[in-house]
Formats: sequence, structure tokens, C-alpha cells
Amino acid sequence: MVLPGIFKPRKNSEAEARKSSKDRKVSSHSPSRRSVSKSPTKSVKESHPRHQQLKSASRSSSKYTLNTDTHPLNLPPDEREKRRSAMSAPSDPPTPMDVDQNGDTSSAASSPPPPTLNNYPDANGATDDSDMERTTSPVPPPHRTMPTPSPPPKPALDPEACKVLGNKYFINKDYVKAIAEYTKALSVEPQSATYLSNRAAAFMSANRFEEALADSKKAQEIDPKNAKVLHRLSRIYVSLGRPSEAVDVLNHISTFQTVTPSERAAAASMQAHIKQAEDGLQRGTTGSMVIHALDQAERGLGVGVEKPRKWQLMRGEAYLKMGNVNSLGDAQGVAMSLLRKNSKDPEALVLRGRALYAQGENDKALQHFREALNCDPDYKDGKKYLRLVRELERMKAEGNTAFKTGKYRQAVEVYGQALEVDPTNKGINSKLYQNRAMASIKV
Repeated sequence: MVLPGIFKPRKNSEAEARKSSKDRKVSSHSPSRRSVSKSPTKSVKESHPRHQQLKSASRSSSKYTLNTDTHPLNLPPDEREKRRSAMSAPSDPPTPMDVDQNGDTSSAASSPPPPTLNNYPDANGATDDSDMERTTSPVPPPHRTMPTPSPPPKPALDPEACKVLGNKYFINKDYVKAIAEYTKALSVEPQSATYLSNRAAAFMSANRFEEALADSKKAQEIDPKNAKVLHRLSRIYVSLGRPSEAVDVLNHISTFQTVTPSERAAAASMQAHIKQAEDGLQRGTTGSMVIHALDQAERGLGVGVEKPRKWQLMRGEAYLKMGNVNSLGDAQGVAMSLLRKNSKDPEALVLRGRALYAQGENDKALQHFREALNCDPDYKDGKKYLRLVRELERMKAEGNTAFKTGKYRQAVEVYGQALEVDPTNKGINSKLYQNRAMASIKV
């Protein structure tokens, strides 16, 4: 059964068969075809394998006269299979696997190699742009991804964790461990005012006020408006016996925050007692009042804090004012404690010389005054007491010489003048009064 429209009605089949056989013979021996196959100018389209396959399929099916508009489903099975094979044949040039090994090698060698797809000319004789790009464009370098910067290494210590642990030790009054933890936090963040202030508090509680002062000053430089840091700095100054500096800090706080009277009390009280002692020494008040004022001021010192050098000198001066044997011994004790720390302290040397002078040991006193001037040639008190003792010694020696030579009236006059040199020196003056009395008896 033949579907309608597939084949045209065949007429004179025998004549057409003879004609077809004749055409095949002519085509196989046609010199023009051989010249085309060997010609180097033949078109790329005719030499393409796909074209050869389609041409072969058309030859094999030349016995049929097909309508070009016939749907593929209306073709015979063998023709449909051939057309499918021709359409699915690869368009790439044949590989050595596709070459017929039994073919004529001489003809293959004489013919030029089939051009590659990249060399197929287009309608204008130029190669396709995309193919040209594939053959001429340089191979792009492998894609390189920029290395992601590694995050900064985390510190070995967490400063906040150290601070929390330090606070725990501080509450438990384990100040040594608290200081150690705050120090660890500061090793990571040395410019943290909080960590510095916390360590200063721990130093204060451990009675290490000098170290507390250093941390508080540094915290103040970092955060000058931190009232908590400033109040702690004020308390440290009071503990070290520096009330004037503590008051200055409190005055600075008052410029941006109210300072209560209770917060000023410690610094103000210490400052008032020191002022009272200074005024007592200048006005000639009894030494006992000066000692009392100094005792009150020293109550505000921190535990283990040494009395300020200035306070010790004022105390020694007060003992000299008292003038009794015990107070003179106390004055020498104050001077000796200062000299043990610094043997070249001119003020301590003069203090001890004055105590020796008050006890009547003028030669030793002169030695101390000279040594003080060697340490500080411009020290006024050293010059003053050196001249005084020298003058008193000179007049005393002159009176004694007059007494020994029988010039009793002259001795009385000289002893009287010597009493005016230093009316405060009770020990020396008592001896002068005695000598003058003896000279007066002889007159």
C-alpha cells in the first residue's frame, strides 16, 4: 500500500531505467568531476563530509522522485532512516577513525586536506568572527581569586575577662591577685582609663600609694573629665600627705560636677592643720601647739606612708622651740632619721647642728653648719646659724680672757653683750649669766 503523494506515477519504466543507468556511467567517467575532486579551488561546501553524506543519500534515493514538500512521516522507512542518519551525522571533519582504511591512499594523498571549520569562508569570503576569536585570541590566564585578608589575630588575653576576675578578687580583698589581673588587662589595652583606675584602687587598698598615684595620673591624662578617677586621685594625694594638691583636684572637679562637703572634708582638714602648724612656727607659738597640729594632720596619712619630709622638719623645729632636754633629744632624733635617708640633706644637718648648739655642744654644731654649707652654699639658715655660733663663741672667749686677766669690768660687759646674741638659747645663756655674776663679784 502506497500513501498518496509519495511517488509520482512512473511512465516508461524500462526507458527511464536505461537512461538512469547511462547517466550513472557518464557521471562515473566524467572528467569534469575528477577535476573538481582534485581541483584545489573546489568549494568548501562540496568537500564537507555532511555534504558528501547528503549527496550520497540523494544518489541512493534517486530511483525515487520525491516531493520536497512531503512530510518526513510520509517517507518510506528506509528513506526516512537515511534522512535521519544524514541529519544526525557530525559536522566536524573526519577523524582517523572515520577514514576508510581500505580506500585509495594515493587519491587521498593527492587531494588537499579538508579545511577545518575555522577556515570555512562565509558569504563574503571572510572567516566567521567567532571562529577567528577561537583561533587567534590568546588563552586567558587561569582565574585567580584575591586572597582574603586573614582576620587580625585575637589577643591571647581577654581584657574584659581579666577585669571581671580582678573585680572578683578585689571584692574578696585579695588585692595582690586583683592587681595581677588588672595588669594583664592593661598589657592588652594599656590606654584604658578604666583598667588603670581599677588597678589604682587595688594599689590603694594594698597600701601601695605611690603606684596608685602613678596609675591615677595616667588615667587622668587619658580621661580628664572622669570624676571617679579624679576623686580617687584626690584621696591618694591626701593619703600621701599632699593636701594642697588634693584640694586642687577637687576644685577642678567642681568646674563640671558638684563636690559635696563630705568629699572635701579629708583634704580640707589636713590642709588646715598643716597651715596651723606653719603659722605657729612663724608667730613663735609654743612648740606643743605645733606638735598637736602635726599630729592631727598625720592622722589622714595612709597606712605605712612615711611622714612627709617637710612635716618632719617642722616637728624638729617645734621640739627646738620647746627647748627642754627631752625635746632637744627628740629634735636630734628627727634629724638623724632624715640623715639616714640622705646624709647630704642641708636642712637635716642644720637641724641637728641647732640641737647640738642648744645643748651647748658648739664645736659639733659648727661642724654640722659647715657641712650643710658644703652641700648647699646658698642655704640661708646654714649661713645664719654659722655666724651666730661663731659670734657667740668669740664673745664668750673674749669674756673669759678678760676674767682670767683680772679685767672683771670688761668681762661683765662682754658677757652682757653675748647674752644679746641669741636670747632663745637657754642653755648657753644660763652659763653666760653665771660667768657675768662671777665677774661682777670680782669688780
